[in-house]
Amino acid sequence: MAKTDILNIRIEPELKKQVEATLNDLGMNIAEAVTIFLKQVVMTDSIPFIIKKPRLNVETIKAMEETKKGINLSKEYTDLNEMWKDLEKEE
Repeated sequence: MAKTDILNIRIEPELKKQVEATLNDLGMNIAEAVTIFLKQVVMTDSIPFIIKKPRLNVETIKAMEETKKGINLSKEYTDLNEMWKDLEKEE
């Protein structure tokens, strides 16, 4: 079937950039991903994935706030042995 209809949507520029990068890694573009999604909607007669609100507790909220501020982020490693030593300390 020929593709003749146009679907225009507005999204945040940063979200679009992130989506394009992820889809590029998967070998597809946004139009192809949307087409797959829409076909799955028709095939399953539903949204083809579970949509649920994340459970937020005090610990999760604190971690999210710290991440936004750049606090307590993961350590970067240039030496694999150093990483393993740190992981063994946590056990």
